[in-house]
Amino acid sequence: MVSPTKSYRNTFLILLGVLLLIFIINISLGSVYIPLKQLFLAFIDGDVEKESWKSILLNYRLPKAITAIIVGSGLSISGLLMQTLFRNPLAGPYVLGISSGASLGVAILILGASFFGGTMAGFAFSSWGHAIAASIGAFLVLSAVMLAAIKVRNTMSILIIGLMFGSLTASVISVLAYFSSANQLQQYLFWSFGSLGNLSWNEILVLLIIFVIGMTFVIFIIKPLNSLLLGENYAKSMGVNVKRTRNLTLISTSLLTGVITAFSGPIAFIGLAVPHLTKLLFSTSNHKILVPAVAISGAIIMLICDSIAQLPTSEYTLPINAITSLFGAPIIIWLLVRKRKITY
Repeated sequence: MVSPTKSYRNTFLILLGVLLLIFIINISLGSVYIPLKQLFLAFIDGDVEKESWKSILLNYRLPKAITAIIVGSGLSISGLLMQTLFRNPLAGPYVLGISSGASLGVAILILGASFFGGTMAGFAFSSWGHAIAASIGAFLVLSAVMLAAIKVRNTMSILIIGLMFGSLTASVISVLAYFSSANQLQQYLFWSFGSLGNLSWNEILVLLIIFVIGMTFVIFIIKPLNSLLLGENYAKSMGVNVKRTRNLTLISTSLLTGVITAFSGPIAFIGLAVPHLTKLLFSTSNHKILVPAVAISGAIIMLICDSIAQLPTSEYTLPINAITSLFGAPIIIWLLVRKRKITY
């Protein structure tokens, strides 16, 4: 009989193997065909037949693949945290209104660009401009939610407050859009589609640092999260500081979701669907197993979605949000039909 620990270990090894395989497939796809042998040569000694191949790999495909891994892992972990904290299987990384806040920041920057001139107008259409505006918007909404968390003891009330912030920011964006030009609307629409391929190595470094900080918080709350699965009263009886755990969960989710939304735009369904798929695969609710499993699974799914969006041999790339939604929505429907209910 295979022990559960060994079974989990084998599953993790398989997942890591799949991740490596999908990573190689992802960086091999694109409008320019690069032989597999040349891919390995580019990373081993840099001696490739064409210098343009090396430039494509190191300056576009590799950064995009690394971004996909970070984004997929971060959103999936955030979704798992929210589903556990709110004990709601349909909670995702954006329930706190962070995505709405980031969207509002970018909307004000892009749709209000006509009020700026010269340098500010150029800044409004730059990737760093979008990242900074999204970060400020997400931070302001997060601050409001955290203040509410201090005043409100009921976790479900925090969920409702986050949803209300989402509705509020959506209405403001609608007003801004009504008074904006077609070019401004197009720029905002492109950002809202989500993108993995527009980040420089410096931006990826910032993304990675904040991702590591957010994951550090997650490591400290793994054990309390297991207690929260049975409710706050049970967690308190086990000596868990529920308020501290809740705040650390909100902070870690906000860091992960905020920085990802800032650099890559709002990406749907990954944070909602991947935790359920992982629980189905591992048949456990233990966060010591789920946290690394969800991170790896999220990276795999995001790489697959990005590979599909590539339209191999074509110079065009589909919006990543369209692919993740096409993937995520059927998964949730299938889970509901198959199990009649989905759990947290």
